[in-house]
Amino acid sequence: MKQHTVKERKEQLTDALYGLGWAGVKKLPEPVAVRLGQQLADLAWRRRGTGVRRLEANLARVVPDAGPERLARLSRAGMRSYMRYWMESFRLPAWSEERVRNGFSVAGLDHLRQGLESGRGVVLALPHMANYDLAGAWVTTTLGVPFTTVAERLKPETLYDRFVAYREGLGMEVLPHAGGSAFGTLARRLRSGGLVCLVADRDLSSSGIPVKFFGETTKMPAGPAMLAARTGALLLPVTLWYDRSPVMQGRVHPPVELPETGTRAEKAAVMTQQLADAFASGIAEHPQDWHMLQRLWLADLPGGGEAGGRDRRPAPAQQDGRQDTRESS
Repeated sequence: MKQHTVKERKEQLTDALYGLGWAGVKKLPEPVAVRLGQQLADLAWRRRGTGVRRLEANLARVVPDAGPERLARLSRAGMRSYMRYWMESFRLPAWSEERVRNGFSVAGLDHLRQGLESGRGVVLALPHMANYDLAGAWVTTTLGVPFTTVAERLKPETLYDRFVAYREGLGMEVLPHAGGSAFGTLARRLRSGGLVCLVADRDLSSSGIPVKFFGETTKMPAGPAMLAARTGALLLPVTLWYDRSPVMQGRVHPPVELPETGTRAEKAAVMTQQLADAFASGIAEHPQDWHMLQRLWLADLPGGGEAGGRDRRPAPAQQDGRQDTRESS
């Protein structure tokens, strides 16, 4: 009989928990799911695990004048927002088209419409705010526009397959991040006038571009700016947030301009900084809806150096920042 390692058993448990979430939570009445999400969020917040403490440390940079009590309130609201994302995501496959259309309200939509109508292709870049999956389902359902995104090859493979099937069921084309072929496929989609959506607020790998973010240095993915620079596509920052209603809110920000001079790398650096500034404006307005439970700023890394590996948003049962399903590029 095959002996499974501790890592393999953890991976199998994570896969089983995701399966339980999709199988069980989507069957709950919405008010019940909302209350359950809040209860789970409050439980995680009271336990003050690694993810909660890291969230508070990150929020301290976003709201530098906040004292301990305000940071605690923000982190509790942040955990509730984060768990709302999961409850909505588990239930999305069972939502009707009408529920999806009525579940999101977005300002600045003309930027996206005009970009698509121009035929030049559009890159939407988002931070880890509110519910990217709901926004994506709204685009495919309400606007009738398909789009392409990327996803990290999670372990076990069955977990990756679950998320690919889930997002494809919402109308997305999902490419594996590994292997190096995703960039070329994304570029082809853009050159044909298509839409690409990427989560893009954290990339501490060697390919990340250094930016100033809330006054300190971090790294963000080169992909969105490089794709726009190479293909001529429009690069649009998007920020999302929740209010007290069941309707998620969003804003499509004005286009990030392509510099007229400089090398391709220099242009990408300037554009990525503009992207970071747009993200910062949205996060500063709605800090509780920024789900950053991992180290972000270079000064917070061991030795102030670089982190290996990709960004991973933790799963509901794993609040220490090890597991994510919305990958940057």
